[in-house]
Amino acid sequence: QVQLVESGGGLVQAGGSLRLSCAASGSIFSIFAMGWYRQAPGKQRDLVARITSDGTTNYADSVKGRFTISRDNAKNTVYLQMNSLKPEDTAVYYCNTGVENPKSQYALYWGQGTQVTVSS
Repeated sequence: QVQLVESGGGLVQAGGSLRLSCAASGSIFSIFAMGWYRQAPGKQRDLVARITSDGTTNYADSVKGRFTISRDNAKNTVYLQMNSLKPEDTAVYYCNTGVENPKSQYALYWGQGTQVTVSS
């Protein structure tokens, strides 16, 4: 089993910054792409940013130029640096990753979510 533990959410004023972290632990042989999604009340869960194992990144248009995703493969951790935050960035942010265990079994995992609230 694999656990994803997120941290770094909170309340910030518009224009401020937050840094989210998501650490994977457990039965891990290799980790594939890691990503951040967000879900606002009454809306679907959408991709915010994604980073592959070789560092290739892609972002939702709404966050390009403001958010930066990165990963530390030695720590099995993915980060999301969020700058110039806007009220419309308010949502629960979820970490997501695909993991291969030592038995060559693949599974997709989600974190528990961390609340980000941006006040105007």
